[in-house]
Amino acid sequence: MMKMDVEVISREIIKPTSTSLPDHYKFSYTDQLSPSSYLPLIYYYTSSLDHKLSKNEISNRLKTSLSQVLNHYYPLVGIVQKNFIDCKNGGVLVLEARVVNSRLSEILQNPNPEKFVTKFLPDDVNNLVLAIQVNYFDCGGIAIGVRMSHKVADGSSIITFIKNWAKTARGNIENVCPKIVGTTLFPTKDGVDGKSDLPPEKNITLKRFVFTHSKLSALKEKYVVTSGSAESSRTYPSRYKILSSFIMRRFMASTEIKKEPQRRYMLCSPVNIRKIIDPPLADDSFGNIVGGAISIVSSDNDIKVEEGNYDHGLVKMLTRAISKVNKDSMKKVQDGKLDSLLVWEGVDENTFKGEMVNFV
Repeated sequence: MMKMDVEVISREIIKPTSTSLPDHYKFSYTDQLSPSSYLPLIYYYTSSLDHKLSKNEISNRLKTSLSQVLNHYYPLVGIVQKNFIDCKNGGVLVLEARVVNSRLSEILQNPNPEKFVTKFLPDDVNNLVLAIQVNYFDCGGIAIGVRMSHKVADGSSIITFIKNWAKTARGNIENVCPKIVGTTLFPTKDGVDGKSDLPPEKNITLKRFVFTHSKLSALKEKYVVTSGSAESSRTYPSRYKILSSFIMRRFMASTEIKKEPQRRYMLCSPVNIRKIIDPPLADDSFGNIVGGAISIVSSDNDIKVEEGNYDHGLVKMLTRAISKVNKDSMKKVQDGKLDSLLVWEGVDENTFKGEMVNFV
């Protein structure tokens, strides 16, 4: 592949069509605890021979539908402040860019995130809640890069927003009605600093690992739990638990846990709590509606199970931790009896002594 360049050709602020939306959004408690980072997603669309839309028509439809769907997502048009979003006269930054010296097919065949994929994302967002970059390939393909502030939304929320934007672009506006739960679910807490920053991004390496269907199937068989001879008696952990445990174990091995007896590993797993809290929420409920399950591994003995199958032991530990993110624990957070949405597995008096390695 030749050296790829991404040239920004336009920059525009898209506002919602409604002029009667709230002028601010107050952080919920879960918003206050969320990091001041941006959730990135890139959607790739190959050129289609069955449509006759020009690039200008595609651009206009994307912007018009975005303006319409923002009526249902007013926090996305604002500026991030300390404990709230300022939505007055706000909008969403939309960049349009041309991709030079590359075809979309080349990107899809070799999606190297460190070299060029990040070029499809808007760069300078200046505390905006949402920024979008539409990248046009000369071959007709399009890559839409989205960056949304984690201060108002979790991963499920940004994915649902994109789906509803797509619905609106297809003219299906009446079925877009997300519920912004915010402080009605987790009221703001005084004394909590809303600026929860991540460590500075130094020495960051981006890599992509592909697990084929056959490899996933083999891993599932490795973790199967049997309670009898019949096929119906075989139960499998989720792919998330299997892959998290598999990668975590390789990570531990590569950092030589046995040579550092005081080193402990913390596996943090986000948990969607929309169906866990009482009463349950709709899947398209918008906000930071997520808890966390923390598994602490202090030594090989913590995860050693039958026949020394360490991976199986990690799956069990992870399963126990996730099961503790339940209706009772979330009710305690809502009632102010617990300060954290994180639940812990494997904690003892020595947990926080020595080095702690985080794995998220």
